[in-house]
This record gives sequence, structure tokens and C-alpha cells, in this order.
Amino acid sequence: MSDEPELSVVVGLISGRREDLAHCLDALAAQEDPPAFEVIVPYDPPCADVATLASEHPDVRFVEASELDTAAARAGGSREHHDTLRTVGLEAARGRVVAMTEDHAVASPTWCRDMLTLVEENPKLAAIGGAVDCKSDRLLNWAVYWCDFGRYQNPLTEGPAQFVSDSNVAYRQEALAAIRDAWKDDYHETLVHDALVGQGHEIWLTPRSQVWQQRGDLAAGWAIKERFVWARSYAGTRVRAVPFAKRSVYAALSFALPLVLTWRLVAGVRGRALPAGVGRRFVAALPWILVLNGFWALGEFVGYVTGDPGRA
Repeated sequence: MSDEPELSVVVGLISGRREDLAHCLDALAAQEDPPAFEVIVPYDPPCADVATLASEHPDVRFVEASELDTAAARAGGSREHHDTLRTVGLEAARGRVVAMTEDHAVASPTWCRDMLTLVEENPKLAAIGGAVDCKSDRLLNWAVYWCDFGRYQNPLTEGPAQFVSDSNVAYRQEALAAIRDAWKDDYHETLVHDALVGQGHEIWLTPRSQVWQQRGDLAAGWAIKERFVWARSYAGTRVRAVPFAKRSVYAALSFALPLVLTWRLVAGVRGRALPAGVGRRFVAALPWILVLNGFWALGEFVGYVTGDPGRA
């Protein structure tokens, strides 16, 4: 890590738990032949214990967002802390390339070098996202993984993409700065990426950058609450300036989402050359996937009806 970084890595706190962040930071500290890079961990008061990792990772910049009162969010009431803290990290980044990951993600040994190289290989790219795989033996973890990251499971084809994940993405700093209005208050990956494309930039997806989701003791109740909260955040943000009549149409269509989302996952798994064992695990996880997608649909419904991403 360096005082003059080429690469800035912003770590989003999803669980906000010290032990999860420790796995993430250990992987970043063990990078092979890395460029000059910095790691930034923005945190809010309810998860201030993550800053105690500073003694083990003295080169990491822990940035306290002391003005954020997000105790309710940490209890599952909203997603404000994730999105606002990412903004804090983006503002603090100094590298010419800014990468993002999260506390549940364990990066590959060459991830930092890969991210910088991938952006610099193609000057037309504003952002490039990588593969997200699952590191767990628990069926619930795999179900949550497929709902969140199924489209990013290896094998991937490298090239232009409509979606990349904020748990494994790198941006050109000047491209981010040019669309600051899209993320200056809250970072939402869909809004940021749409803004980049709107300015004529390209976004790519690649199998050459990889992280693994590691959520060891994920509880069913928390997974269900998470689906609802994140779906409401997505829908409420999407329709911030949309009239109620149009929001009502979106709300009505949300009742079809459990089947639509599950079918997309089935089609995606069938379209990939996955090992037989992974395919069998997916079939076994389908009941959980349907439940989780049902609560996602409920969250979207509430977000569309209220026009509120759930800050309260």
C-alpha cells in the first residue's frame, strides 16, 4: 500500500461485522505483485468496532462517517448506510483507478493488479466488473448468492455488459468525477452505470477478476429481511421522480417477479457450462430462491407504491 496510490480500493460494509471485514482485508493484504494501492473502509457509528482492525492493518484508511445516525439501518430498517458509506469512500479515493468490493468478499491473490490492468488495457472503458463466486457449503448461502450474484458466476464471457456488481468493479477516476451528481449523495450501481453509458462510456464484464462471497453464518430471517430492504431501496430509488400512476403500474407488475426472477436464474444456470455438482446444488436451492424472490417482489412493491427507498 502506498502514499501515492495508482489504485484505490473502497470496501463497502454490508454486514458491518468485524470478522467479515477481517477476511476481506487479509485477502487484500496478501496480494501478489500489487500496484501501489490504498484501501479505504468508511464506517458508521453502529459498526465502529471494525476500526479496531487498524492495529492489524495499519495501512488501511478507516474513515468514520460520524454524522450518520444509522442504527436503525443496521437493524434492517433501510439500506442507507451501504449506499452513503460507499459515497464517503469514493470521495476519499486518490487513485487514478477506483475499485470497489465489500466486507463479504474475498479477493483473488492478483485482484488489485488485475483491476488496474483491466482498466488500463482499454482506454474506452469507464468501468469493468469481474466474476463473483460463492464460498460456502450451506444451501441458504448459495440461494442468496444466486439471487444476488447469479449473473456474475464464472464462466463469464468478456465484453460489454449491461450489469456489473459493486462487489467487484473498478472505475476510471476521471469518469467517476464526471458523473459525480449520480453518486454524490448515495451510490447506487445501476444509476452510476447508466450515467456512465449515457456519457458514451463502455462498461465491460470479465472472468479475469474474481472475488468469492463468504457469509459463514447467514441466518434465514436476516436473508429474508435483506431481500425486502434491498428491493425497496432499488424500487424507491428507481421511481424517485416518477408520477404515482406510473409507479402503480410498476407495483402491479411486481407480483410476477418471483417467477420471472427465478426463471431468469434457471435460464442463466442452464446456459453456462457449470460442473454437475453445482447444477444439482442449484436445483436443491430452488425452494429457498423462490422464497427470497418473493420477498424481493414485496420490497419492490412497497418501494413503488411509496416512492421511498426506505430511509426511515
